[in-house]
Amino acid sequence: MIGVIADRAEHDVVREFFELFKTPWEFWRRNKRYDVVLSTGAGELDDSARVTLLYTGHDTRLQGTQPALVCREQDQPRMLLFARRRIPIYGSSVTFPATDGGVLTDEASQGCVAYAEERGGRIRIRVGYDLFREVRTLLKEGQPNEHATLPTLELHIEVLRSLITACGIPLAEVPPVPQGYGFIACLTHDVDHPSLRQHGWDSTTIGFLFRAALESCWSLVRGHISFVNLLQSWFAAVKVPFVQMGMAKDFWRDFDERYAKLEGELPSTYFFIPFRNLPGRKTDGPASWRRASGYGAKDVADKIRSLVASGHEVGLHGIDAWLDEAAAREELAEVRAISGVPETGSRMHWLFFNEQSAAVLERAGVAYDSTVGFNQTVGYRAGTTQAYKPLTADRLLELPMHLMDTALFYHSYLGLTQPEALRLAGSMIDDVQRFGGCLTINWHDRSLAPERFWDRSYRELLRALRERRAWFATAANAVSWFNKRRTVVFETDATEPGAVRARLASDGADTLPGLRLRLHKARSFDALGGCSADDYVDLPLDEHAPADLHVTQEQRS
Repeated sequence: MIGVIADRAEHDVVREFFELFKTPWEFWRRNKRYDVVLSTGAGELDDSARVTLLYTGHDTRLQGTQPALVCREQDQPRMLLFARRRIPIYGSSVTFPATDGGVLTDEASQGCVAYAEERGGRIRIRVGYDLFREVRTLLKEGQPNEHATLPTLELHIEVLRSLITACGIPLAEVPPVPQGYGFIACLTHDVDHPSLRQHGWDSTTIGFLFRAALESCWSLVRGHISFVNLLQSWFAAVKVPFVQMGMAKDFWRDFDERYAKLEGELPSTYFFIPFRNLPGRKTDGPASWRRASGYGAKDVADKIRSLVASGHEVGLHGIDAWLDEAAAREELAEVRAISGVPETGSRMHWLFFNEQSAAVLERAGVAYDSTVGFNQTVGYRAGTTQAYKPLTADRLLELPMHLMDTALFYHSYLGLTQPEALRLAGSMIDDVQRFGGCLTINWHDRSLAPERFWDRSYRELLRALRERRAWFATAANAVSWFNKRRTVVFETDATEPGAVRARLASDGADTLPGLRLRLHKARSFDALGGCSADDYVDLPLDEHAPADLHVTQEQRS
């Protein structure tokens, strides 16, 4: 059991951190003995625990701690190294005099940012940044583009787990990994332009003609498309007048059939715009007219109902729902009325979002949100592979969006070739296989059609996910699984010191994959600077196992 000493203002982020790092913990109580005490320097320091972890980003005069050598206020992110993994620190931090017990180093200066000391059989580890302030920054503000591919919050969890087990303390955890699978994969599709004919001769059509007729030549030179794709793009451009007159097939409208051929039996989630010709607002005024779409959900009602009947999920691609509760209710009602599904999630068009959006969407009745991500790159905006509860929400979970086609391939964004994009996607699959959680993918409705031709990359991505044993889930089912995991509670048994009980509070009456209880083995103090990713045993924790799993000290060691 970990006892946490933190300022009361940090209690909300402490609670959320330990929903992501699902391990036994509680706020520190004076008359209780703990294996581990984690403190951010608020109040007294408990030296009775076997291991004391002190995370502070400023100098402290607590008895027995070294004075800091360099105090560094936040001016730009500081990059740390832990077991050859890079971890950005966004708040204030400190560096300590060189020590043999150093476990974290500054990448630029090679200075010591964390050290450990053993005295009288007890271990104190001093870490030179505030863990919970870092987590707050990630969940509230997110990461900059240059650190997008670093799963920073998951790395903070890995550091803490590794420090504890390397001090000889076994650890129980419910990892974010569905029983029987390696991780979760969510296939999602933002439906922005499902019909070329509905656009008439507006900027979307003109932009398509420019890209299909001219820019596709540059795409061929750069190796982004084949010569056959170039000819197909030119042919599509020639067809546009006939499509507009109704004399040729609208080659954007069959997006659902194209995805069905590639995905087969896999479930996916489609987000639809509620109203046509509505650009919406920003916090400081009207949004660009380019944000308006040429369709509304009623224009594709047949597609929506067909997708729901086929077992796919339909959600809201919101316009003003992110900042206006009344607008959110109206937009949500429009999509619900057509889909017939009362529980509906959302993703905002152009990924508009701010700190209050989660609370606005929650009050409007949105089931979950999946907006938080990057427009111009790919990666972990909140630093995590997991669904999390934004700090302004009471129940609504955010399923981060990690991998988007336009960010990968647009010339003005990453502008990658297919092999480059698949290598980057492969590194992100490596991350979710290592840390667990969900890889949420967004492939737009017309990305399989001329002039994009991103179908080959999508096919290869699906193949890689299948090979890595992903559980393919709709966004709603993925969020439900994370909610199920959040119902697990840990209990100690006063009659058996060192034992822990994991109890699944939900009734288990669902078709979701089960959970697992992971028992990380204790390691030697010599392993303090390394990770322990493979040093564990998994036990099932689901509806097919007892609701109470009693794990003795012998099982844990």
